[in-house]
Amino acid sequence: MIIDFHTHIFPPDIRAGRQAYFPAEPEFGLLYSSPKAKMIGATELVAAMDRQGVGKAVVFGFPWKSAETFKRHNDYIVEAVRRFPDRLIGFGCFEPCHPQAAMEARRCIESGLSGIGELAFYQCGIDAAALDHLSPVMDLCRDNNLPVLIHTNEPVGHHYPGKSPNTLLQIYELVRRFPANTIVLGHWGGGIFFYSLLKKEVAESLKNVYYDTAASPYLYDTRIYTLAMQLTGPDKILFGSDYPLLPPSRYLDEFMQAGLSEAEIEQICGGNAVRLLGL
Repeated sequence: MIIDFHTHIFPPDIRAGRQAYFPAEPEFGLLYSSPKAKMIGATELVAAMDRQGVGKAVVFGFPWKSAETFKRHNDYIVEAVRRFPDRLIGFGCFEPCHPQAAMEARRCIESGLSGIGELAFYQCGIDAAALDHLSPVMDLCRDNNLPVLIHTNEPVGHHYPGKSPNTLLQIYELVRRFPANTIVLGHWGGGIFFYSLLKKEVAESLKNVYYDTAASPYLYDTRIYTLAMQLTGPDKILFGSDYPLLPPSRYLDEFMQAGLSEAEIEQICGGNAVRLLGL
């Protein structure tokens, strides 16, 4: 069974009137001001999953600055999971620096969601202040044995909407700060898995870290898949499409082009997620 670990859905009113949110939510504007930036709901996602042969998908919203908006969006995620309990796995999402972040994380967990994410620091990067704000959320997830998915990206190369100013050192300090948490780093963790080759310290620090493949066809040569498996092991890679940014078929084609075996594809596309989520 294919499990897509990285998808976004939005309530109908946000999809219908996205422009109203841009002034107070600049990060949202960065990613969704273009009419080409697709936004879908739960029903559309499940229909796409059926077309693409995806069995289950992890769904989340957006890290809104407004408490009213992130609560409403998380309520939509809870409702979507209840409508499609065999297909959708919900994560709670919010601005991690918001004073109500830990309270909202608790509310999401008590509502039956299966993790927290995709949390993002689009403007400030993952600096020391961000880690301090994140700490109570990470404590809750650790105590409840739930994963946290963090937006990361490569700190070099071309700029694109949603590329944050995080550094590799900041990503590393994140995982060092929360060693007992299960952390999923979006978008290959900015490539930090390369440093698992270092002989001291880093491999141990990254032992509870997973990496998703979201947006990989836009960013990396197909050799990323085999290299990542060599460096971090096939048990730490999670297939994530970032749908509706890209369809799952785009990734499955790249897995074949990269020469991955059927067993490796099954592990990345489902086996690792089953183990991580306790399905």
